[in-house]
Amino acid sequence: MQKNEVMNDFKKLCEIPHCSCETEQMREFLADFALSQGFSVNIDEAGNIHAVKGEPKICLQSHYDMVCVGAAPNLQLIEEDGILRAKNSTLGADDGIGVAMMMGAMREFANLECLFTNDEEVGLVGANAFKGKILSPNLLNLDSEEDDRVTLGCAGGINVSAKIGAQTVKKSGKIYEIGVTGLSGGHSGNEIHKNIPNATKLLAKFLAEEGCELIGLDFGERSNSIPANAVCKALCAHEPKQRGLAWVKSLGDGEADVLVNSGKILALINSFAQGVRSYDTQLGMVNESINLSTVKQKGEVIEFDFFGRAMKREGLENLGFETATLASVLGFDVRVADRSANWAPCISDFAHLVLEELQKQKPQAKFAAVHAGLECGVLVAKQPELQACSIGPNIHSPHSVNEHCEIASVEMMAEVVRNIIARLQ
Repeated sequence: MQKNEVMNDFKKLCEIPHCSCETEQMREFLADFALSQGFSVNIDEAGNIHAVKGEPKICLQSHYDMVCVGAAPNLQLIEEDGILRAKNSTLGADDGIGVAMMMGAMREFANLECLFTNDEEVGLVGANAFKGKILSPNLLNLDSEEDDRVTLGCAGGINVSAKIGAQTVKKSGKIYEIGVTGLSGGHSGNEIHKNIPNATKLLAKFLAEEGCELIGLDFGERSNSIPANAVCKALCAHEPKQRGLAWVKSLGDGEADVLVNSGKILALINSFAQGVRSYDTQLGMVNESINLSTVKQKGEVIEFDFFGRAMKREGLENLGFETATLASVLGFDVRVADRSANWAPCISDFAHLVLEELQKQKPQAKFAAVHAGLECGVLVAKQPELQACSIGPNIHSPHSVNEHCEIASVEMMAEVVRNIIARLQ
């Protein structure tokens, strides 16, 4: 891969809309590209693109959807001081950089397998639905976000959905639009230990303290993002005093349809403990965490989405049990569903090869596990014989408008990937 080739390919990808669940244009582009490079191509019902050329001993894997927050998918790139970001939006370096590195490798190598998975950001949908077989004995995932580690394990995930009726009663009084907006947000796994403020939690506390009742609400953005924005309409007994991060806009006096279960909705938000639940001091990483991701009105119900992560199965079960118990006591209907399995670390010969190549560029590089879901964990569960690991360049604040990547790190990692493939030709 030539210098700057990966960044040039990534910038081309940024011109193609590819928000999760709206990836058709990107799928067509990547399939056509793979065919143009002499690969056989199979696209399954989930939108996964499986491309094979020659007799490969390594399969590269990345997802081609992105989290769209802010102005995305209309990306206006800004490059300065060795950093690439997008103006007022997510960048999609997660995992567009991985896709771009795969494109460079496809141009160069005669024996290569590539798996572009779809809709990773909304529940590892593509990887979970993949029914094909990876032909290579070695799987290299390119969805990691720190360039000094080889990831060999990841947290499992669960979704807890809590629903309650959206019935209303007419009341008269002072009506306001109230919100907490423009926070940094962040990845609900990789950044959960940073104590990033949750806009939904901040707003609910303000509403409860001011004695307000909900008329309508829109809290949070994505299942795997710490909420950056929460806005509602509310009926308040007195004029709320604007303070902290909350803003208040008066809509005048009048009659409104107030949510009957407003008190229970606010009580669940305010009693829920956001963030890290346990920490592994030996590994120096989060063990269990849970994020209140979204609260939305969907027809006749108000639905909460909680996303829990844990490094062990027992931890996932405990997070689900505790959250379900809390919501049930307040009268919510609760459903707990597995999102992804945890991936237990295994140091294989392939992992040693990857670490050896990375240490040529980053002598301090080491094996690690990550408090986030990775598709290679799902794929290894389907094919336990695979030797798998994950690497990637430095990408900061994914899933938020502050997402940015280090260009030098991207170019370094592209060279590492190239050298790994070359050793397996």
